[in-house]
Amino acid sequence: MMTFQVGEKVVYPNHGVATIENISSRAFADRFERFYLLRLTYNSLTVMVPFSHAQELRLRKVTRNGDVARVMSFLSEGRCRRYQDWKDRFKENTEKMRDGSLLAVAEVLKSLLILQAQKPLSFREKKMLDRARHMVITELSTSRGLPEPEAAQALDQALAKARLHLPEPL
Repeated sequence: MMTFQVGEKVVYPNHGVATIENISSRAFADRFERFYLLRLTYNSLTVMVPFSHAQELRLRKVTRNGDVARVMSFLSEGRCRRYQDWKDRFKENTEKMRDGSLLAVAEVLKSLLILQAQKPLSFREKKMLDRARHMVITELSTSRGLPEPEAAQALDQALAKARLHLPEPL
């Protein structure tokens, strides 16, 4: 099981980068449970994650630079598999967002950008695109130590090679 330290930046799937602000214990019935207190980067909300659920929630360390480079190259040239049916596509994308790996989130971002170039996205898909955009930018920014606007610019440059562009945030 992976453990994290206070002050460490982690990725909380479906929400993005967070900082571990505290580690605490609480008693429930006859047992103690330890918790990570996370502060989400994008909206400053705090979330308590029990140690016992950290793995199943796929809480993880921020992606290293070498893996970030692979994700950027996928965004600039890789192919995307797409479902025609809205329900299948939404289900698959929701699972990828929950998976929480940077590559899975980048796949959602790219496939929705390709789709958006062909037809207007539904409201739910627009929200998902916005969340994927945010998650890739914050993780890129954290991993490479860049301010978020520079991370967004680097992401947009990678996407431009595939003739795609970041949407404006919602």
